[in-house]
Amino acid sequence: MSASTRNIIAWILQGLLALAFLASGGKKLLDLPGTVNMFGQLGLPGVLAYIVAIGEVLGGIGLLVPRLVRPAALGLIVIMIGAVGMHATKIPGGIAGGMPALVLLLLLGVVLWLRRPAPASQQL
Repeated sequence: MSASTRNIIAWILQGLLALAFLASGGKKLLDLPGTVNMFGQLGLPGVLAYIVAIGEVLGGIGLLVPRLVRPAALGLIVIMIGAVGMHATKIPGGIAGGMPALVLLLLLGVVLWLRRPAPASQQL
């Protein structure tokens, strides 16, 4: 795959993922009492609701800033691993209900791979 094709695919994925995480984090922030309650029902500390919501919004923004793409993707991967784990173990509906989280996790991995540093031989 050429560098320009890889770049185009990465930008499309980053844009779509940014929209998804901005919407998800924004929704959590707009209904913070409900989000804290939901986290509490899952046996998680309420403060984690704030961390996840803010992390999703900042991660969504980070996916659109070239220097921040890889750190943003890594942070969001951590959040999505937690979400998939919760769907697999505690949330009714199991992993089938967590398919969106699993798809987001996989797509973040693709972005991380597409935005990997070029080998030293190609940086000249």
